[in-house]
Amino acid sequence: MSSSTSKAALRRCSSLYRRSLKLSLDWAVHRHLWRGQALYIRSLFEANKNLTEPKQIRALLRETEKLLETWKHPDPYCHPTAPGGSKYERNLAPPRVDPPPPLKF
Repeated sequence: MSSSTSKAALRRCSSLYRRSLKLSLDWAVHRHLWRGQALYIRSLFEANKNLTEPKQIRALLRETEKLLETWKHPDPYCHPTAPGGSKYERNLAPPRVDPPPPLKF
C-alpha cells in the first residue's frame, strides 16, 4: 500500500496480517513448520503493498477477511494462563479481607 492509502486501511491490513499469522500458528504442529507458512503469508502481503486504488484495496481486504473466516480453527491455541486456558485462575492468591472488628461486651 502506498503512502496515499488511508490510515484506517493500513491499520486494517496490519490487523489482518497479525490475524493471519496467529491463525496459521493455530494450524501448525511445530514452530519450525509455521515459520515457512509465516514467510509465505508475508510474501502475499508484500506482493500487494504497492496498491493505490482504494477499490482494489477494499476488495483485497474483504477477500482476506473471508479467507480468515474460512480457515478459522475450531479449537484455536490459547495461552495457558489466559481465560479459557488450562491454568486460568489456578493457584489464585487468597483474597485479602480486613479482619472483623473486635466484639464489645
